Amino acid sequence: MAPAMHAAVDRDRIDRHPAAPLVGLWRHRALIGQLTRRELVQRYRGSALGFLWTVATPLLLLAVYTFVFSLVFQVRWSLQVDDHATFALALFAGLSIFSFAADLLVRAPTLVLGHVSYVKKIVFPTEILVAVVLAAGLVQVAINTAILLVAAPFFGLSLGDGILAFPLVLVPLTLGLLGVGWLLAATGVYLRDLGQVIGLVTTVLMFLVPLFYPLEAVPERYRWIISGNPLTFFIEQARETLLLGRWPDWLGLAVATLAGWGVAWVGYLAYMKARRGFADVL
Repeated sequence: MAPAMHAAVDRDRIDRHPAAPLVGLWRHRALIGQLTRRELVQRYRGSALGFLWTVATPLLLLAVYTFVFSLVFQVRWSLQVDDHATFALALFAGLSIFSFAADLLVRAPTLVLGHVSYVKKIVFPTEILVAVVLAAGLVQVAINTAILLVAAPFFGLSLGDGILAFPLVLVPLTLGLLGVGWLLAATGVYLRDLGQVIGLVTTVLMFLVPLFYPLEAVPERYRWIISGNPLTFFIEQARETLLLGRWPDWLGLAVATLAGWGVAWVGYLAYMKARRGFADVL
């Protein structure tokens, strides 16, 4: 019994280490890669366009949103190019970030519930399910970014060196979403209504970030509400780097990375602790 007890204590100590979340994911990187490929394939299996939907879907949404908000409501950004082109580019950059976050938020509460067979396999690391969703989301972000970079010059927008820093903008966002995803996935096992609540919250959140309008358009006395939304920072930094070619706010990114790491660590600890009761509940 003594060696087993010592092993349990050692395992608990490793799980609580600040680097434990990333170490654990790195250890299972091959499995994450396999599941991510399967995730992407299953999304469009049996459809006529197949993987082309990863390009067609954001372009279709972009066209609809651009028509409604640019032509009907006549929202304007000042990026020194044609007004409608400006809106389309600014919206597309922001939409890529928001969709990446929203997909994880909506799916996280039911991730464990949708993989009950994995929970019953003691050797399967269910914590990687959140990472798989994020990895698939990053593939979509990469595709959207490629579309944006190809389209921008045709609309008269000059790209600068700042685009090289765009991947760094995704680092703290991914870390934060990882932690939030773990928290939602663990809570969703015990609170089944969480999925419906998060779906509603995500819909409201879409209008509480500068997605369809510039931050400057918000009245000064209400601007703190939009500025205080964590997604606002990442959407604004994405536009700065991709559309304006500027380098990001390095201090802001450093603070966001530390905060994201903290959220990931707390979410990991909460998930690993809650995981012990998954089999009983499911």
